[in-house]
Amino acid sequence: MDVSQYLEIFIDETNEHLQSLSDQLMILENEPGNTDTINEIFRAAHSLKGMAGTMGYKRMQNLTHNMENVLSEIRNGKMGVSADLVDVLFQCLDALQVYLDNIQQSANEGEEDNEAIVSRLNDILNGKSSAPVNEVKAEPVKETKSETKLEIKFADFECNAVSKALEKGMNIYSLTVHVDENCILKAARAFLVFKSLEDYGEVIKSVPSAQDIEDERFDLTFNVIIVTNESLDKIVATVKNVSEIREVETVVITSLDEIQRESSVEKADEPKTEVSVAKDNAPATKQPAATSSKPAATGGKPVVNRSVRVDIEKLDVLMNLVSELIIAKNGLISVSSNDEGSKAQGFNEQIEYLERVTTNLHESVMKVRMMPIETVTNKFPRMVRDLAKKLNKQIELTMNGEETELDRTVIDEIGDPLMHIIRNSCDHGLEKTEIRRERGKSETGHVVLNAYQDGNNVVIEVSDDGNGIDVENVKNKAIEKGTITPEQAETMSDKDIVDLLFKPSFSTAKEISDVSGRGVGLDVVKTKIEALGGDVEVKTALGEGSTFIIRLPLTLAIIQALMVEVGIEKYAIPLGNIQTIEDIPVTDIKYVHSKEVINLRGDVIPIVRLEDVLDIAEEDRKQTDNLTVVIIKKGERMAGLVIDSLIGQQEIVIKSLGKYISSSTKIISGATILGDGEVALILDVNTLV
Repeated sequence: MDVSQYLEIFIDETNEHLQSLSDQLMILENEPGNTDTINEIFRAAHSLKGMAGTMGYKRMQNLTHNMENVLSEIRNGKMGVSADLVDVLFQCLDALQVYLDNIQQSANEGEEDNEAIVSRLNDILNGKSSAPVNEVKAEPVKETKSETKLEIKFADFECNAVSKALEKGMNIYSLTVHVDENCILKAARAFLVFKSLEDYGEVIKSVPSAQDIEDERFDLTFNVIIVTNESLDKIVATVKNVSEIREVETVVITSLDEIQRESSVEKADEPKTEVSVAKDNAPATKQPAATSSKPAATGGKPVVNRSVRVDIEKLDVLMNLVSELIIAKNGLISVSSNDEGSKAQGFNEQIEYLERVTTNLHESVMKVRMMPIETVTNKFPRMVRDLAKKLNKQIELTMNGEETELDRTVIDEIGDPLMHIIRNSCDHGLEKTEIRRERGKSETGHVVLNAYQDGNNVVIEVSDDGNGIDVENVKNKAIEKGTITPEQAETMSDKDIVDLLFKPSFSTAKEISDVSGRGVGLDVVKTKIEALGGDVEVKTALGEGSTFIIRLPLTLAIIQALMVEVGIEKYAIPLGNIQTIEDIPVTDIKYVHSKEVINLRGDVIPIVRLEDVLDIAEEDRKQTDNLTVVIIKKGERMAGLVIDSLIGQQEIVIKSLGKYISSSTKIISGATILGDGEVALILDVNTLV
């Protein structure tokens, strides 16, 4: 059975179970007696074990099996929940995550057995009772040598296989496997038994036949004969490792005399039918090396998760809109056959109808691509719990607005920047417990993540009630590092100084921490967010705390833009960044530090002449007494872009420029194709500001 086709589903569902385990363990740590939580954790571990076993991931299956043993004892009330146990279970989660990451990269779980974790789980079990509870370390199995011949009848070729195995000194075991009477999927459990035995030897016979077992034509018992070099203990433990196997009866075959041969009549009636079935249709025989039971490694290529779960109602809306498009197309065909008088009017009506449908279709497709931000944030409570233990601080994380939705492409990229900001808040934002006590603050530091939609953007705020950023300290460090001169420092506002933290390798940390360093990595955060078309700013008050504000576009595919002309070229400016459009007389331009600025209603705004930035040829530049200035905003900072003329607002589809333009050309964020087929470049407002 080729299970590699189920790899994506396995990765998706394993991620869900791991997240569920993490969430429930967080609850269990605070509420050790919560039976619903314990049952939920047991169910998730049990599901993971079954899935890993089916896919052939033995190490993953073994670890979840040992978790299940411990959880079973807790569920049955024979063991209590301790802090040590919760820590070990979290370690299990981390190990399972590593397995999953390996599987995603190469379709192989790796070679790490995590014996230390398994050993700790067993210690916890053994501390409860002297008898080992772990099924894997079962009591030694008594070898039952049969005094009479086995009831199973062997064909000649099977007798030959037994004879050759005995000559080589190999072990031959007959296993009668009893499946639990409550088992729903008997065939699946039998398949897992065959699959696990294949790793240790060759199954030469099964009763009923392999085909009958596959088709579930058996009661609760089946028999397998295995040739192996392993001990009986190990083989029995392997079979019992499959869930819902109640009992395994064993017979050790030591000579040909102990088995019954088929009569010649039987051979004539059934010419090796069972043999061909066992060999061709079931997991009963050892597979050739080319079709190993493990999912085939895809040449080391990562398994990319390309699936999105979509509400059926959203698909119904899409289907309805596509049918509307067909009606619009038929309408246009109908209009084209009319006489000239009614053609113009009908054509305009159909275009308006088509425009409405395409706008609705766009909105519906966007909704299908949208995912709640909680798919990223649900990992943070566990991370903050671990940080609190590591830093020896009391930290409480509060999250609001997790249902806020973002485009899938943005969701995939935003996790790391958010994680870094939260780690910074915990490590350098929040003071140590004794300092908080001295300052009259609560001993528990608070980190709040708040997400909400604001127009065509999503805003994510991460705030802490810690020390805040010491602006003087940042200023002195910047002068010391040569980032700014003392003269520049005099004219810089507090906000400008705080923005220095986003410079590469700029840190004010007095001691290097393996958790984070404020400044170390903040440049990466800024780069990543700006690459998504967003921006990040910081608000801080010394002694009160800091707030990092991230603003992101809802989508990266289709945006509203203002089309402008500079020289003879057309450019698009995203509408979300535009504040106003002003008509400014040339005489109103002033100079500050030899830079052009305008005073607009009390605000001093620097001017950016796009013709210079975009290197427009001298003969294409236009000289006028009045300048058309587009006022753009990034966070709280503004700039005025001088353009030659306005074309108007337009909905544009963003096309990536790929490798054609090097990353050094950061003022261009992409391109779009206009109605007449012309290509217009999209300006990156963040870089221009």
